[in-house]
Amino acid sequence: MQRTLVIMVKEPRPGRVKTRLGRDIGMVGAAWWFRHQTRNLIRRLRDPRWQIVLAVSPDREGLTSRIWPTDLPRAAQGRGDLGDRMGRMLRGMPPGPVCLIGADIPGITRSHIARAFTALGGAQMVFGPAPDGGYWLVGAQRYGALPDGLFSNVRWSTEHALADTLASIPGARVSLQDPLRDVDTVADLKP
Repeated sequence: MQRTLVIMVKEPRPGRVKTRLGRDIGMVGAAWWFRHQTRNLIRRLRDPRWQIVLAVSPDREGLTSRIWPTDLPRAAQGRGDLGDRMGRMLRGMPPGPVCLIGADIPGITRSHIARAFTALGGAQMVFGPAPDGGYWLVGAQRYGALPDGLFSNVRWSTEHALADTLASIPGARVSLQDPLRDVDTVADLKP
């Protein structure tokens, strides 16, 4: 079974990416940070144990962008809220375990990803919690359909995102991984 790591990326245009960070350091600075963070993250996470797929936004620009490595497959995120887009990515990948991450997690390593895939040997779903109540990783076994109701009634970008997501999949076997911080504001850039 192929393992797939989906990295959700946005075209790093000022005012369209990392806008909360942009309020702190300026929109150009936030776009610059995201572009370099994403480039470093992709380079760091390349590994023969899994296939990386870039889930791009906006769809048309992202599919043809020269910013991302050309050797990596791309999939358009499509419309809807974060749950709609993540669900589409989890369902649309080749058969086998799938993990999905954002591109704004500076502390992530190949070991984090390997442990998440290992956890999917016994769990249906895996999550990497973030200190702000959200999560930096979601993964699914994909031996069967995703749990009904996954991502229903989730209050995205709040401290309730992980709890709401877990509540949307009652009875699912879930593994929680190490907490990591994503970057939303300038305070998140400090170690």
